[in-house]
Amino acid sequence: MADGFPRRRWFTPPVDEALAARLARDLDLPLPIATVLAARGYAVAEETEQFLNPRLGALGDPFTMPNMQAAVDRIWRAIAGGEAVLVFGDYDVDGVCSTALVTAVLRDLGAKVTPFLPNRLAHGYGFSAGALTDALATVTPTLIITVDCGTGSTEAVRAAAAAGIAVIVTDHHEPDGAPAPALAVVNPKLVDGHPASMLAGVGVAFKLCHALIKAGMQAGRAAASSVDLREYLDLVAVATIADVVPLVGENRILASHGLKRLNATPRLGFRAILDAAGVRNRVVDTYHVGFVIGPRLNAAGRLGDASVALDLLLTDDPALAARRAQALEAANRERKSIEDEIRVEAEAEIATAIAQGDCFGGVVGQPGWHIGTVGIVASRLVGRFNRPTVVVGFDEEGRGRGSCRSTDTLDVLEVLQECADLLIKFGGHKMAAGVEVDASKFGVFRERFNAACRSRLAGQDLRARQTVDAWIGLESADKHMYMALNRLRPMGTGNPEPYWGVRDVRLAGPPRRVGKDARHLKLVVAKGASQIQAVGFNLGEYEIPEGALDVVFQLRENWYSGAGSVELEIADLRKSASKKCC
Repeated sequence: MADGFPRRRWFTPPVDEALAARLARDLDLPLPIATVLAARGYAVAEETEQFLNPRLGALGDPFTMPNMQAAVDRIWRAIAGGEAVLVFGDYDVDGVCSTALVTAVLRDLGAKVTPFLPNRLAHGYGFSAGALTDALATVTPTLIITVDCGTGSTEAVRAAAAAGIAVIVTDHHEPDGAPAPALAVVNPKLVDGHPASMLAGVGVAFKLCHALIKAGMQAGRAAASSVDLREYLDLVAVATIADVVPLVGENRILASHGLKRLNATPRLGFRAILDAAGVRNRVVDTYHVGFVIGPRLNAAGRLGDASVALDLLLTDDPALAARRAQALEAANRERKSIEDEIRVEAEAEIATAIAQGDCFGGVVGQPGWHIGTVGIVASRLVGRFNRPTVVVGFDEEGRGRGSCRSTDTLDVLEVLQECADLLIKFGGHKMAAGVEVDASKFGVFRERFNAACRSRLAGQDLRARQTVDAWIGLESADKHMYMALNRLRPMGTGNPEPYWGVRDVRLAGPPRRVGKDARHLKLVVAKGASQIQAVGFNLGEYEIPEGALDVVFQLRENWYSGAGSVELEIADLRKSASKKCC
């Protein structure tokens, strides 16, 4: 077994202890929860209360979005004139949910709507001329509304205009140069510092729907008065959480109320996904969106055709929903199998390079690696090795398509710029990008990418950083603390679930290694009169240091025995720095 545990750098954010104590008193919070809030910049009780209790009434006016009025006027004209409207989305969770949202709301408003999603393998990402050609083979619209894509789709917008079709773009991606010459481009990132710039694509689509209904009600349109947008918040929450945008501000409001909808009266499609995955009688939270619903909605698009996921979200037929959910379940199993095979090969290659002492940026690729899963694999490799990573799959002709993921200390686009002459094309942002490369240049690209990363990272501690949000006593890791964590939900990017630390604990009994291939670790940790069950997923290979331990963990509720009990989910542990034991 491996020596010791993952050698991460532990970091505890600085905090004003007096401020934390004041927030705990004023908001009736346990001190550890108030400590987390204070460390994350919450200093005023009123502001913190608004964060803890997000209200739909605090959502901003949708007409502050750029070009919203022009978009709304044109859509209402299409509805009134009985025009054919095409809603063009994307094949990931954000794109599928956004397409379902806008399609359903427009239908409720009386529009004649056809949705269309591109095929990942045939069309690639976004609103492209090729995807437009295939879309127009199924419907002849006079208006196209894009969701979660289109800001830079100049070629497709011009092709649509040549065919006499107006285009309205709704998107949240960073513009790269001038936006496409659409009738209206509704994207908060067109305005520096726009308060809605953190929205996912579905958040922008929701703003469009909000603006349509607001304008319709002001104009006395009966259809607008009959639509309750709260019924669609489950779609908004799922896409917002799955798109990994910061869960603060309006994203937090939409995710919070959408999760309530998902738990109270979820749409048929979401219920079918949860049933097919075996999730029953549980409170659905960001975990279930991120690890159950999201991957299954993504699976169809990653392997080719995302229309199965869209059909599921739009249907009101229970039998069809069950069939589509089972299809997504099967696609997700296939996706996981493919991903695991690639990940194991890629991990071994990068681990060898690191052991040889000269791997600052990992580049791996093989013929046949599925391009729909390379992004997930790259993310997992960055999580394990804390190095910028590129994973590429090559087709029969030697053309490679891949995904780059980076750490928060390196701009991967800058690195790719240094390799531009070796690439067919590339694009993305600081933390994630896509590349295309010919097999004949792949070896040189790997060397130059690593060299460019070395020039930026040499001398740095490349161990992954483990945040310890607050140190607590073991006796505090109880049901009361777990329930208090609900005040921070929904948790995710921008509002991560806290990691807690306890010092000088001992093992109450020998560790057990459980699961397939003894992959997981089961412990009981104790200090004084307190002891608690702990589990370390995928930590079974590691030896536990002797003597007193410091442990970093998250709190979990374990329903395995039928009654919810609190346990520790171990992230890391080490030999205690203290000489005093237990």
